[in-house]
Amino acid sequence: MEFLQYVAHGMRASFPNPSDAFFLEPVFLHLFSASCHILLLIALSLLWFCRRSSGGSLNKDRIENDRFLYYTLTLSTSLILSLFYFFLCIYDLFWYGDDKGIFVKQLATQLDLGVRAITWLVISAYLHFSVLPSSRKRFPALLRIWWGIYLLMSCSSIALDYFYYSKLDIMESYMWVMDFGSFFSSLVLNYTGYFGKRVEDGSNHLQESLLNGGVSNPSGELSENDSGPGDVSLFTNASFLSILTFSWLSPLIAAGNKKTLDLKDVPQLDFRDSVDGVLPIFKSKLESCKESSCENNTGGNSEQTAHITSFNLAKALILSSWRLVFLTSTYALLYTVASYVGPYLIDYFVQYLNGDQTFANEGYVLVVAFIVAKIFECLNQRHWFFRLQQIGMRVRSFLVSIIYQKGLTLSSNARQGRTSGEIINIMSVDADRVAIFCWYLHDLWMVPVQVALALFILYARLGIASLAALAATFVVMFANVPLGKMQEKYQEKMMESKDIRMKSTSEILRNMRILKLQGWEMKFLEKIAELRKNETNWLKKYVYTSAMTTFVFWGAPTFVAVVTFGTCVLMGITLESGKVLSALATFRVLQEPIYSLPDTISMVVQTKVSLDRITTFLRLEDLQKNVVEKLPRGSSDVAIEVSNGTFSWDLSAESPTLRDLNFKILQGMRVAVCGTVGSGKSSLLACILGEVPKIAGTVKLCGSTAYVAQSPWIQSGKIQDNILFGKEMDLENYDNVLEACSLKKDLEILPFGDQTIIGERGINLSGGQKQRVQIARALYQEADIFLFDDPFSAVDAHTGSHLFKECLLGRLASKTVVYVTHQVEFLPSADLILVMKDGKITEIGKYNDIITTGRDLMELVGAHKEALSALDNMELAKDSSSDITEDDSANSKSSKQTLYEDKKDKMNSTVDEKEIQKGQLVQEEEREKGRVGFWVYWRYITTAYKGSLVPLILFAQILFQVLQIASNYWMAWAAPVSKDVEAPVTVLTLIFVYIALAIGSSICILIRAFLLATAGFKTATILFNRMHFSIFRAPMSFFDSTPSGRILNRASTDQSDVDTNIPYQVGAFAFTVIQLIGIIAVMSQVAWQVFIIFIPVIGLCFWYQRYYIDTARELARLVGLLKAPVIQHFSESLSGSTTIRSFGEESRFIDINSQRLDECNRPRFYNNSAMEWLCFRLDVLSSVVFAFCLIFLICLPKGVIDPGLAGLAVTYGLNLNMLQAWVIWTLCNLENKIIAVERILQYTNIPSEPPLVIETNRPDVNWPSKGDLDLRDLQVRYAPHMPFVLKGLTCSFPGGLKTGIVGRTGSGKSTLIQTLFRIIDPTVGEIVIDGINISTIGLHDLRSKLSIIPQDPTMFEGTVRSNLDPLEEYTDEQIWEALDCCQLGDEVRKKENKLDSIVTENGENWSVGQRQLVCLGRVILKRSKVLVLDEATASVDTATDNLIQKTLRQQFCDSTVITIAHRITSVLDSDMVLLLDNGLIVEHNTPLSLLENKTSMFAKLVAEYSMRSNSNFKKLDDL
Repeated sequence: MEFLQYVAHGMRASFPNPSDAFFLEPVFLHLFSASCHILLLIALSLLWFCRRSSGGSLNKDRIENDRFLYYTLTLSTSLILSLFYFFLCIYDLFWYGDDKGIFVKQLATQLDLGVRAITWLVISAYLHFSVLPSSRKRFPALLRIWWGIYLLMSCSSIALDYFYYSKLDIMESYMWVMDFGSFFSSLVLNYTGYFGKRVEDGSNHLQESLLNGGVSNPSGELSENDSGPGDVSLFTNASFLSILTFSWLSPLIAAGNKKTLDLKDVPQLDFRDSVDGVLPIFKSKLESCKESSCENNTGGNSEQTAHITSFNLAKALILSSWRLVFLTSTYALLYTVASYVGPYLIDYFVQYLNGDQTFANEGYVLVVAFIVAKIFECLNQRHWFFRLQQIGMRVRSFLVSIIYQKGLTLSSNARQGRTSGEIINIMSVDADRVAIFCWYLHDLWMVPVQVALALFILYARLGIASLAALAATFVVMFANVPLGKMQEKYQEKMMESKDIRMKSTSEILRNMRILKLQGWEMKFLEKIAELRKNETNWLKKYVYTSAMTTFVFWGAPTFVAVVTFGTCVLMGITLESGKVLSALATFRVLQEPIYSLPDTISMVVQTKVSLDRITTFLRLEDLQKNVVEKLPRGSSDVAIEVSNGTFSWDLSAESPTLRDLNFKILQGMRVAVCGTVGSGKSSLLACILGEVPKIAGTVKLCGSTAYVAQSPWIQSGKIQDNILFGKEMDLENYDNVLEACSLKKDLEILPFGDQTIIGERGINLSGGQKQRVQIARALYQEADIFLFDDPFSAVDAHTGSHLFKECLLGRLASKTVVYVTHQVEFLPSADLILVMKDGKITEIGKYNDIITTGRDLMELVGAHKEALSALDNMELAKDSSSDITEDDSANSKSSKQTLYEDKKDKMNSTVDEKEIQKGQLVQEEEREKGRVGFWVYWRYITTAYKGSLVPLILFAQILFQVLQIASNYWMAWAAPVSKDVEAPVTVLTLIFVYIALAIGSSICILIRAFLLATAGFKTATILFNRMHFSIFRAPMSFFDSTPSGRILNRASTDQSDVDTNIPYQVGAFAFTVIQLIGIIAVMSQVAWQVFIIFIPVIGLCFWYQRYYIDTARELARLVGLLKAPVIQHFSESLSGSTTIRSFGEESRFIDINSQRLDECNRPRFYNNSAMEWLCFRLDVLSSVVFAFCLIFLICLPKGVIDPGLAGLAVTYGLNLNMLQAWVIWTLCNLENKIIAVERILQYTNIPSEPPLVIETNRPDVNWPSKGDLDLRDLQVRYAPHMPFVLKGLTCSFPGGLKTGIVGRTGSGKSTLIQTLFRIIDPTVGEIVIDGINISTIGLHDLRSKLSIIPQDPTMFEGTVRSNLDPLEEYTDEQIWEALDCCQLGDEVRKKENKLDSIVTENGENWSVGQRQLVCLGRVILKRSKVLVLDEATASVDTATDNLIQKTLRQQFCDSTVITIAHRITSVLDSDMVLLLDNGLIVEHNTPLSLLENKTSMFAKLVAEYSMRSNSNFKKLDDL
């Protein structure tokens, strides 16, 4: 009863006028609302009870299999409403009054709010536990009806608030917040209730494919033709609203939140963003730009159209994406205008709070203006950034594609002038830099607009003193100019130093095997360290200059404010709090153009440099198009015709490479080309292919070509793909090719046959295997003309005979074949022989015609006869070799049938790709999954000085923030609200205190910037040193299984991030968090009630961040992973461009490049879009907080709060959305960028080789003195899970003797050599040299005492001297002596710079034979007691081979020499022969003893070689 009296009293107190309607009274409305919510609670309880009692089961599988549209949004809104009402209920407790009417009203309000909080919590639970798992197609009808009623109630409340209660002045401000919050929530719920529905399996095709990693057919298996989400682009068919809110990305982010994304889960690009979509447009624009430029400059001279300028290129790039450029300029303009609305309105807002109201409802109009401006700012900024990144991606695609295409058409002269590293840098670094410039695309015209708007606001508020602000702005800008120039200079120098370092690193990684064999790796690590030291000198200057730039950036607003306010004091302009706050907000916005203009100018200069570099590359000379006249297949009986041909690799050289060439090759002829080392044999084949620039003459070619290079070019990938080379699989033809190339046994040995993945440059194949894969590739193409460049040098005698018989005399019997060879025994089978010397064809004709008259051919044949002289008096069992051949033939046929059947089985069965991948030598790049571990951050921040600088940096930033807030707080408090109000302090006190606080904050920021630069620089240096030391100490197996692109990616891209990016990312996150705390502190000081909305909003922000980061993190990792394949493919294409062109496969390789570029762009595009998806939502949420704050401030009774402080809260609130989004953005960006540290840390923990030096067990300085070498039960395998390759070898190599090692491919020869140098250590047994077990001493003590000439000759970029003596240990006289010994002295003396003559990358300006002779020169200089020759003379002619053998006998007469050779004549000269087969010693004796035993395998090998040679040289005895 007492309660009813209270209610009546409350009603009378609320409505003094008795005529007011009863149902409009607040108490009644609160009770009515509470009753409605209670009725809903009862209805939901009954509904749930009925469903349970009826036995309706919940289908939990629906959660995983189906998707309920807008379910998450509905659930989130319900939970937010529950929290919203709960906080309002708690807040209402503090609004308690003594009056009983007020008490009743308070009680009714709290009852209403409490019931609402409980009801919406129950609705959330009902949605989660009952609606989602059920089979309902839509939300329950009860809830949809309730949401409609709820909307009506909310609209009614707002109408009553505005038109009724506000006039009676009985409306508290927080009730406005409640009613508006309810209204907006009801709009969302009604939208979701209308459009929300369950998406069935068929409709959820995309979501399912994203989650399952592919599109499944009804049986649940992945269809062969389906590529899953790769067929779908989320962006293409998105609606306007979806594009506006970035909702089109939600399925991908939802999928990434439920599983770890892989590339197959990332949707395709929109066609307009793919390479195929953008490149034709760009090419047409570029051509039109060139033509118009040419017409303007030369009056239509067509010769000029071939050239391209940086201006033409830039113009074409812009015109190709002009629609997006125009769209982004519109967004940028709208964003700029919207960002200045807030600072302009602050003064009006402060005056309104002070009671100066110019029109009715001015407060609400100001609030609406603030919010609309914020929404416009948010939308335009997000879409501006999104579209800029889209332009950048397209620009990158344009540039990388045309650079790649140019790389395939470069002339040899242009190619020699540029290393692969330089060209790859142009593709990766320069193209990236031009793409990054898209961020700065509109800055040049935006800066004047921003400054003009700022000046307008300042003039409106401060009058003529705004000119001082303008002057101060220009001063700061000009202060940035020298800093910008210094930064640009240091960055340029840093990039140049980095280019040199990366070139050396690339070369070292490519030749790491020879470095380890020679024991040079630590010396070359010192070289890298020295290059890095030069780079870090510039890096140090760069980061400290950046620190100064940071100081200017953060100090600029303070400096401009001090100058402006000081001018106002001097000029007597009154500093009112509203005007001061408006000016401060303007200075803060002006901070961006002040900072960005010098940065933009610097970026323009850098981009111009990159454009110049790209255009210079694009202007390089192409291959001459008219060198070869290509005739259609079958149009002529002549296959190849060269008339009066003169060719030169270097057109400026005095003497051409080839001259006076005249020959004609008919269809079906077999032509041999022979000559001494450096005579021009390879150049002759190159001129037929059109690779050598033509000076005079004609070249005609009829039909298609296939080419086998002297240095094998093998692509990374499966062996099968290398052989097919883009053609469809013809199983029978494929099988025949394998048989002809003797590849079947090799494929049986390899773990996965032809599905084995070949490492970079064919690293896991022997030289012979690589050569035979090349030959198989040529044979499979079924071309008309086949060009072979010394294809038999890398294979053993038996295999060489088989290849010649099966390939050249068998499968290619009807084809035109031109083959270069040093094996004289293959000459008689030719229909025509071309003998070359000094670039001329000195003899031409059939073998029988020129053998008696040709002097040059006689020299070659004479050398061969001399090599065979050791066999003259030996009778060999021809019948046994004949039996062997028959057995081999029979086995071959059986093997052929078996492999053919196995192949068919493989083709018809499903191969488990994952299982195959696990056992491959080259694995997919290791990628961390899930969250970046805290240990990565911890190790990063504690690497430098054990983290001691971190607390100092944080303290400096906190102090800076405190002083900044104090200075603004001081101005807001001390300045009068208006002219009528007396200021609490004098004007001088006001300005001096402000200046003191400003100086203090500036000093803090300077200290912070320098400490951060110091810590970042030190950390980068330590991580670089650790990673490189770990890489250089890694075992050879690491380099065999790791493509160099992965290592280079870490040493370049990731290291660059650690050098210049990550320190600022880590700092930015910490600093923005501190700033956000400062803003919240200021806003809560004015109105602590802002926490009611801020706490749930900030919680939702972090929920969004966690929801987003799973997807973003994996996309960022994928971007890092997919850069390497693009670079690797480009690198391989450059090195194999001749082969690609000879097969006519340019278009296919261009398509592969486009495909890989699109694969790299896919995660990049969706990662960029995901960031905008997140930022848009964070901006909206922060705008809600800002709106709440504004509404609260205008609803407060006048005089409750100081208008100046309220204005300060709004000033900071203007930055709230930006800063709140910035905190999350920097956190996400940091987690994405810290992946670079994670990847570097991966490579700081590579298992290392055994110690280089064991101090307690170092051998004597003169060890080995004799060279005795003992193998004791030697068993070796490459990995614990792999079979033994050497199976218990026990034998001795007496000191001072020469031992030849022979055996078929795969017999274990190379493994034995690797074990001797401890590239791999024995599993069982030991190798003893002069009484010392080599496993007990350090690697450098061992390798420095041994010498080796490897099968693949290696030369480093530099000079002749640096290649012979990398460690600078020998005098010039000793080097000349070594050159003379290896038959290169005269060749080097001919060169202008002698020992300082240039050696280009990989020694490309030297023939392969000459490179092998340089390797011989190295070991002659070293004169070790143990020398290993691994196919040391494979690429030289027989005469040169004989000279080399004589040299070795003279120079190493008392050394132990171990020779692996395919030429039997090279082994016959040995004191002992060791024959290996399948990892076992089959024979070990003197050559004579083995030859006397006619049943020995060595005797059969020699018999076969001798029979092959003598059968072709029946006339040799007559000479």
